[in-house]
Amino acid sequence: MPSLDINDTTLHYEDEGIGPVLLFLHGWGTSGRTWGAQLPDFTRDHRVVTVDWRGCGRSARPVRGNTTAGVVSDLVTAIDALRLDRPVVIGSSIGGTFATELSLQRPELVAGVVLVGAPGYWPSTKIQAQAELVAGLRRDRAGTVAGWVPGWYAPGTAPALIDWTVRQILDSGVYIDEHQARAEDHDPRPTLPGLQVPIHYLHGELDTAIPLEVARTCAALTPGATVSVIAGAGHMPHQELPDQFNAALRVALARMASPAHTTA
Repeated sequence: MPSLDINDTTLHYEDEGIGPVLLFLHGWGTSGRTWGAQLPDFTRDHRVVTVDWRGCGRSARPVRGNTTAGVVSDLVTAIDALRLDRPVVIGSSIGGTFATELSLQRPELVAGVVLVGAPGYWPSTKIQAQAELVAGLRRDRAGTVAGWVPGWYAPGTAPALIDWTVRQILDSGVYIDEHQARAEDHDPRPTLPGLQVPIHYLHGELDTAIPLEVARTCAALTPGATVSVIAGAGHMPHQELPDQFNAALRVALARMASPAHTTA
């Protein structure tokens, strides 16, 4: 099982394919396995890397470093250790927060960013709801997760997919709950106008966890940003409607690779 020992922890990763590099980042509490419907398609013509960020999946569960800054530091080190040549970083949910912050702090490391249902500023406008979520995780983590996760998905989603997501989160380290405790303090809007890499917002039409208006608002603040909407999908379009998602992602990647988006 491939792993990296970096920054006081061990990260599991998978690395397959040859070509332009794609780095996939999963959402809160899940793992690189959530990109399973993307791997067979994109490994045909890309080098595809998935990372289980600290506390999740098959990676270690350290007490410290469970912050956006901590995960971004891990990603910087992993990009260097794996010799990833300016990957396009695709981040789901809070993975989109990590991708955005990575591109803001180290734009020379990435060729572009695709945000999938990224939270943007939304938690900072829902302080009471975040406080109740964090309290629920501390009081009854299993019950809170089981009651929350079904709302991530559009009506009609297979129960097995929802149950699998719940199991992944409950198998993750409890220390990742710090991300939820700190989410209310994060608002990228003031920094988005300074983003120096191509960015694309890919959002489920029926996402109730992070409304579509968040992606559109953030895109309006970001130079050259574009938005794609996956009709009929919720917060996890890459799992709910993978064929539509994969097609939209390929369009976004082609746009980023065009001369108009090439950076010096």
